[in-house]
Amino acid sequence: MGPITSFDEQIAILTQGAAEIIETEELRRKLARGKPLVAKLGIDTTAPVITLGHAVVLRRLSAFQKLGHRAVFLIGDETARVGDPSGRSDTRAALDEAAVEEAANAFLAQVGAILDLSQVEVRRNSEWLRALGFSGALQLASRSTVARMLEREDFLKRFRENQPIYLHELIYPLMQGYDSVALEADVELGATEQKFNLLMGRQLQRDHGMEPQVLVMMPILTGLDGSHKMSKSLGNFVAINEAPDEMFGKLMSIPDHLIPEYLLLAGDMAPADVAERRRQLAAGSRNPRDLKAEMAERTVALYHGLAAADSARERFFATFSRHEVPADAPSIRLGDAERSDLAAVLVRAGLVASIGEARRLADQGGVRAGDARLSWDQDLRSHVGDTLRVGKHRFLRIQA
Repeated sequence: MGPITSFDEQIAILTQGAAEIIETEELRRKLARGKPLVAKLGIDTTAPVITLGHAVVLRRLSAFQKLGHRAVFLIGDETARVGDPSGRSDTRAALDEAAVEEAANAFLAQVGAILDLSQVEVRRNSEWLRALGFSGALQLASRSTVARMLEREDFLKRFRENQPIYLHELIYPLMQGYDSVALEADVELGATEQKFNLLMGRQLQRDHGMEPQVLVMMPILTGLDGSHKMSKSLGNFVAINEAPDEMFGKLMSIPDHLIPEYLLLAGDMAPADVAERRRQLAAGSRNPRDLKAEMAERTVALYHGLAAADSARERFFATFSRHEVPADAPSIRLGDAERSDLAAVLVRAGLVASIGEARRLADQGGVRAGDARLSWDQDLRSHVGDTLRVGKHRFLRIQA
């Protein structure tokens, strides 16, 4: 990153891709003081996988870090046990402390791919939330009203549909807001669905006589299916620690209309360059496949380096465009194994976790030898010397 010569340049970098900023002029005034800002990003680590969806806000925290600000990565270990109601139509299942800590440690093991952990400040909100005690929690609860909480779209929808809203869910926004008080945050990063919680942080800071934090809200990345937000539970995700070939192949599967969104949010491309790609896509002046490949290579490079991304691109087109089998495709020998049926062989090769998974894959036409679909109970001794295509991205050579 070259020298930054103006506040406008800093703001453009720090808020790149943001859907909403509250307020840009407040951010400018904070920067003008010439002191490092406290930039906070809190994540309830309920799942041990960082997806490209998580990475959208993590990359913005990294931008603050690179410009010399105090980046605070907050693990919501206490709030995770309550469960964020944002965007929910039901109550989240409660998590025990051990499960939360296991997910947090797994999350931290991956986050170094985006943040410089030697420079970032890692905190847990149990540090101050547990110290509040019951009287402190009651005092915190007195900072808002039930009517204010029911302004939330998700709560209001559940109320109108006679769905239960539990008291601990009403407390959640106050807990997250109090994090900003405890950390004396100048800026808080989050997704657009977090707006109510983020605004609560501004309110509580004012109540405590503090200058309110600036909010930088990022869009929610659409999943690979093109219709729902990226989610591990929906299976429409890309994890940042996936192998380069797997990551590239998944990214090439997105619908064409998502290309600009992925260039901006997953590939971290400058908005002006994304606008040009959007124009090219609309005008038909570039093949969507080429734009998608540019996005996939750029995204893979962020996590695995340029050389790995270039190799992944080459292998993808060698395999899927020219219908070549990769030279390093694994092989398995049937030998004297007790079972040589397709399902058993796929399990033994480690390509599926169970016989049931192999059966489902085969029933969906996901295993082929040439153009022929194979059944789950197919005896592979008749396919010695063949290379099976397993799913979209894997191959298996069958040997005697």
